[in-house]
Amino acid sequence: MDNNTNNMGGGNPNPKNNMPPRNPMPPRRRRGPLSFFYGFWVLMLAALFLMPLFDGSGTPRKIEWNALQNMIVEGDVQKIEVVNDKTARIYLKTEAVEEYRKMPTYKSLPDTKYQFTYNIGNPEIFRTDLEKIAERYGVEVPVPAWEYATNFWRELAGWLPMIFFVVLMFMMFRSMGRGAAGQNGVMNVGKSRAQIYDKDNANKITFKDVAGLEEAKVEIMEIVDFLRKPEKYRELGGKIPKGALLVGPPGTGKTLLAKAVAGEANVPFFSISGSDFVEMFVGVGASRVRDLFAQAKEKAPCIVFIDEIDAIGRARGKNAGFSGNDERENTLNQLLTEMDGFGTNSGVIVLAATNRVDILDKALLRAGRFDRQIDVGLPELKEREAIFGVHMRKLKLADDVNVEFLAKQTPGFSGADIANVCNEAALIAARGDKKAIDKEDFLAAVDRIIGGLEKKSKIITPAEKRKIAFHEAGHATVSWLLEHANPLVKVTIIPRGRALGAAWYLPEERQLTTTEQMMHEMAALLAGRASEQLTFGEISTGALNDLERATKMSYAMVSYYGMSDKVGNRSYYDSTGQSDYSFAKPYSEQTSELIDKEAKGLIDKAFKMATDILAENKAGLTELAELLLEREVVFAEDVERIFGAKKK
Repeated sequence: MDNNTNNMGGGNPNPKNNMPPRNPMPPRRRRGPLSFFYGFWVLMLAALFLMPLFDGSGTPRKIEWNALQNMIVEGDVQKIEVVNDKTARIYLKTEAVEEYRKMPTYKSLPDTKYQFTYNIGNPEIFRTDLEKIAERYGVEVPVPAWEYATNFWRELAGWLPMIFFVVLMFMMFRSMGRGAAGQNGVMNVGKSRAQIYDKDNANKITFKDVAGLEEAKVEIMEIVDFLRKPEKYRELGGKIPKGALLVGPPGTGKTLLAKAVAGEANVPFFSISGSDFVEMFVGVGASRVRDLFAQAKEKAPCIVFIDEIDAIGRARGKNAGFSGNDERENTLNQLLTEMDGFGTNSGVIVLAATNRVDILDKALLRAGRFDRQIDVGLPELKEREAIFGVHMRKLKLADDVNVEFLAKQTPGFSGADIANVCNEAALIAARGDKKAIDKEDFLAAVDRIIGGLEKKSKIITPAEKRKIAFHEAGHATVSWLLEHANPLVKVTIIPRGRALGAAWYLPEERQLTTTEQMMHEMAALLAGRASEQLTFGEISTGALNDLERATKMSYAMVSYYGMSDKVGNRSYYDSTGQSDYSFAKPYSEQTSELIDKEAKGLIDKAFKMATDILAENKAGLTELAELLLEREVVFAEDVERIFGAKKK
């Protein structure tokens, strides 16, 4: 595995009376509408559950007319109360209550109060029915006591649906009214969500805070210079570009560079993400674009920065959905119109950032909208030194920390990766109770980011450990003995992340790579498997990552770089990204078979190269593997002692 791969102080705040300042009262927590809404319903539910405790009803049972008639005839009823002409409460005699409780159905009858209820349809009919029972059966029927009482809790329960509706409407209108001043209201769903930074912003960022990116700074300084001195360009009849697109891999500082432009130009700066335009409602995205540019025109001259513009700028007709009325396309159409339509955007400069420029719509990239593309690539050696310098300002460093050495150890790292290295080094030093961050902490941080966390507790059998040692020793041997292979830094058999072992290299930072150089790198990749086969006579699954990378490299040599005599000087690489959406290969089946054969031939050739080198240096391979089993980590100095100096 390589890097490519493989104290608190200050003056007296109150000097006049030398009295300590009073602690300010903590701000009152603003209760939102949802917290009030939830609290209301908690109270309502509590009221429903506690109603039986307040109305004195216990747990009476509902009965039908036949059951009530039988109770009266048997003489079990003590008295009857009729409440509000709706409900009859049946009170049983004490001895009758005990008899009824013996029945399985009426085990839970209350001791006091009433035991049964009967719903009355018509009070007059109920009175007549009771008189008929007295005549027919010759029994004494308790005369009903008529009451007209109001049960507050039951009345409240009846009004709960209406109360719920009223409270819901109140909260909705309150939220809509609040949205008139803010940006989260229902009425403001089509308003722009851009954050505005003006020249008086306390957290201003300038080009001094952006390390590296020197070429990008030169290009973008023209925009800053125009915003500062527009008359210099207008006198010559020149026009500043309407837009600039920052293009580069993730973490290279595109957003930071845009903020620095705003800080240097001293003009209002509107910042918004491309995904902020996307909404589930139709037409909202286009409305937010219109509102954004309307605000920008009012504050012109100003800068509008759209981060991750590929969220809305994807080429039309290539979206995942096949709808002709796609909301993203409507938003893109509105953006195209605002940037270069019949209207004028004098003084409004649009900056955007993306790492997927290949999928953007061509109409968005044309001159007049984004007049120039500024490449913000991965930092070179000197730029990495500058970035390390920026992130080390707040760190407490030991004397052995060399910024140039660390920059050489991190080829291919972005600015965000370097910031992560510095932070991880500080955490590692703190974990070890150190007073300062030393060189070993930074190296451990680089290893942690590249390979993952060490897993010394992983259970590995002695036989597996020996195979891993010879596998990694194979990588180290071939990469050291081949002239154009990446120089080795160290090799280890300590499991890290998902890998059981790893080899760290220091790739040469070159712009062009020859066929011989790629073959040497491929041979170094396949050397682990070759070492297993040569030493043990069998192979294992440990070469998965090596095989994957070697396969991709061989196919790239044949089908992209034209490094095959039989395929010829042809490239099937599509830099426009069109091939991502096509269902057919750009070559015939015969050519596909030829590419497969040529790629296999390159892999076989590289594997033979690695096997021959290992066979010639079997003693050195074994010595290196045994040293790995003993130490678990071997550095370049040990490899040089075994095989001699590396060819250059």
